[in-house]
Amino acid sequence: MERNNYYGLPGSGRGKKILFACVPADGHFNPLTGLAMHLKSIGYDVRWYAADNYAEKLRRMDIPWYPFTKALNVNGDNIDDLLPERANCKRQVSRLNFDLINFFIARATEYYEDIQEIYKTFPFDLMIADVTFSAIPFVKEKMGIPVIGIGIVPLTESSRDLGPAGLGLTPATGFFGRRKQDMMRFIADHFIFRKSNQAMRKIFREYDIDPGSSNVFDTLTRKATLLLQSGTPGFEFKRSDLGSNIRFIGPLLPYVAPGKREPWHHEKLEQYDKVILVTQGTVEKDPEKIIVPTLEAFKDSQHLVIVTTGGSRTAELRERFPAANIIIEDFIPFDDVMPYADVYVTNGGYGGVLLGIQHQLPLVVGGIHEGKLEINARVGYFNLGIDMKTEKPTPALVKERVETVLSNAVYKQQVKKLAAEFNRYDPQALCAGYVAEVLQSKNTSVVTPLGKLMVTA
Repeated sequence: MERNNYYGLPGSGRGKKILFACVPADGHFNPLTGLAMHLKSIGYDVRWYAADNYAEKLRRMDIPWYPFTKALNVNGDNIDDLLPERANCKRQVSRLNFDLINFFIARATEYYEDIQEIYKTFPFDLMIADVTFSAIPFVKEKMGIPVIGIGIVPLTESSRDLGPAGLGLTPATGFFGRRKQDMMRFIADHFIFRKSNQAMRKIFREYDIDPGSSNVFDTLTRKATLLLQSGTPGFEFKRSDLGSNIRFIGPLLPYVAPGKREPWHHEKLEQYDKVILVTQGTVEKDPEKIIVPTLEAFKDSQHLVIVTTGGSRTAELRERFPAANIIIEDFIPFDDVMPYADVYVTNGGYGGVLLGIQHQLPLVVGGIHEGKLEINARVGYFNLGIDMKTEKPTPALVKERVETVLSNAVYKQQVKKLAAEFNRYDPQALCAGYVAEVLQSKNTSVVTPLGKLMVTA
């Protein structure tokens, strides 16, 4: 494999200052940690603006931390307490609008105030933020500092080739299908997401930032100096009008601390022909959605079922499902267990899906909220597995979909093909190259593509 050496050499950062920032959600923080540690290792002065629930992780990585001061410290654990009116949003669209406005858009000016204070003692040269971090336009346009956005969810930028983002729509074919997509984009911008778009434009205009005609999904992508998209073109719907500032970088995965540890293993792994791995991540606390239906479907079966709960009701689930073919743990390193698995049942967190693909693991997915509609639509569209299109599948549905994936070789073949594409990218080298390019062209808004950094077999 070919690697670009310059951008990976110790000292190539030359002490340039980088501020990382993210909204307070694990799926937005964790993927950036590997990049932050890599840039730190090659000589950049890396610091991080984040909610207090990430202070300890940053301390262990020896990255200086700036806390939320003006910004509301809302996260997946306390959102219903801090924003109790969210419970009244029963429909998918109303919940999505509420979250877009209150979790993302409304926090923009608070983030901006905090970052202005940070700059007084840490005059950073570049900000790197997850693409949903709503202060991106403020830092770039009001402070004159370049911003690299990191795509930690599937691309949300509008395209004439696709329906609107946020609804989990797959590409249509034919004249009438494309005209329906055109109509759906209009309806989404002017009706479905009207409240979110209005809220964003109001805040931007108050600060003399031109929102243009973009919707809330487009704006942060287009306002970033560069958008480095985690993943590869093979896991994205084709667009003939892909934004000129978008680059694919391969799967950007969390930092794993070096050091010797005993890898996870269980004797039951050798006793079953097929292994089903099940998780709902760390944000979704209700195991009745995916975990329990899967356990009900396969308890006392010929398959081994391995569940990671993220620490939610582990003891209760063990007592409820004592079958010999079931293993339930708070946490298992996926790099340890995925090589043994034959199918991955998940609600569809982006990082977990990318990791599953990297391990050539076909998927059965079921998730709607927090952007999972878009992720899971791609899983089904590219035949990487089956999208159940519900957050609460029945045991019968889970059983049928899992058995289909296990018995149909097409899913495994498609995942292996995409995993091979993943392996042609070196995310850290690519990102370091783009960081250096942006810093060298600090006052420009368009950066020349660094295609030479892609790894070739």
